[in-house]
Amino acid sequence: MRTFNPKEIPTAAFHSLMLGAIAPRPIAFASTVDKDGNVNLSPFSFFNCFGSNPPVLVFSPARRVRDNTGKHTLENVLEIGEVVINIGNYAIVEQMSLASTEYDKGVNEFIKAGLTPVASTLVKPPRVKEAPAAFECRVLEVKPIGDQGGAANLVICEALLLHVQDEVFGADGTTIDPFKLDAVARLGGDWYLRATGDALFELPKPVRNKGIGIDQLPQHIRNSNVLTGNNLARLGNTEVIPSEAEVQAFSQEPIYQYLLQKHQDNPTEKERQTHLLAQRLLEEGRVADAWKALLA
Repeated sequence: MRTFNPKEIPTAAFHSLMLGAIAPRPIAFASTVDKDGNVNLSPFSFFNCFGSNPPVLVFSPARRVRDNTGKHTLENVLEIGEVVINIGNYAIVEQMSLASTEYDKGVNEFIKAGLTPVASTLVKPPRVKEAPAAFECRVLEVKPIGDQGGAANLVICEALLLHVQDEVFGADGTTIDPFKLDAVARLGGDWYLRATGDALFELPKPVRNKGIGIDQLPQHIRNSNVLTGNNLARLGNTEVIPSEAEVQAFSQEPIYQYLLQKHQDNPTEKERQTHLLAQRLLEEGRVADAWKALLA
């Protein structure tokens, strides 16, 4: 492993490494206006949400690394104190990227990027019609951290309204379907991530239960040469392991009987194949059956 001290290498070099490592990052597609009513639209990948009561979003129009200049978005939020944080998706990702061009002050990136401004309800900046979601925000505080190239400017916002396109809701009509949202995120350099297809996966969060933990797994499972750390964590997120009767019933299943008979003279291979079976069951979300296979 290589180690980098930000005080010992150029800021641009550390900036590149940092953005390559801290990824993917969501993108705040921020629309603002200045005191004369000129509209600005620009994406920022130094962005996330930090609370829901009140709903707080923070993004950072950092000072440019190469020449230590500030950005029009920062000037505008300091003047007006309002911003719309639009959420970009794959359908508009190249238009969003185009809007990051460093046009002169007063140039409207909505026009340059071919996007449609829609009047907001509570704030002055317009929102992006094509965006799947948009937060109308009041700026609570702008906190500069440093005054050199690359220095952050934390724009702390309270979301006053959220607009969401009907098309991105799931079947229940109340939650956003990640497949329909088709979100994008920033990686390092010119790389982006499209959050769709095989890039999406579900993982049960251990917030409503208290799993036994990896340390409580039987030794032959914990020291498996097949099961990965992810596999072990999924097993460790279990509160109650299957009963002896459930394990016995599973041992009569044809797939397990096949393993038993095929490898009855080779216990080591039988265990390896059993762990491979458990791994497949875990990947299918059948945690209880994976436990049964491992304990049979």
